[in-house]
Amino acid sequence: MPKRPPHTAPSPRDQGRSSPAGADAESADEVVTAVLTASRLLVAVSARSLASVEEALTLPQFRMLVVLDSRGAMNISRLGEHLDVIPSTAMRMVDRLVASGMLARTPNPANRREILIDLTDAGRRVVREATEHRRDEIARIVAAMPPDRRAGLIEALNAFTQAGGEPPAHVKPSLDVGW
Repeated sequence: MPKRPPHTAPSPRDQGRSSPAGADAESADEVVTAVLTASRLLVAVSARSLASVEEALTLPQFRMLVVLDSRGAMNISRLGEHLDVIPSTAMRMVDRLVASGMLARTPNPANRREILIDLTDAGRRVVREATEHRRDEIARIVAAMPPDRRAGLIEALNAFTQAGGEPPAHVKPSLDVGW
């Protein structure tokens, strides 16, 4: 919080925030607002990149494809946990994506009673192409940023994604499967 000259009265927003805890709360709120704003931009970029590849696919369905691409085949319960949906919701999404040819169900070789959900070649192609479109658009946005602000963004976004448990995107554009 910037220091005020002694002759300036604190604004109502600043009252009650003179303690370090108040400053931390204000700082956290500013970070949340900035991340929410950035997330709107990133969701718009994601929606445009997805629409350029596969119009019928929803963002939650695409997220399912990305989870499977980045984490590998898994059973429906684990997939639902990664997506924060109940297994029946995950199963309905899987049913639609199997019907569209983007996912396949296979018996788990280690436990024949368990079914694993995995991407087909078509599902991998959609993830790869949509990610390439998104990477290109994000690259244009980053290029428009002042160069001296990019390093701070890298550090902040790495800390943010690590705190959220998201695995890092691949370095090579052809393998980058970030959401």
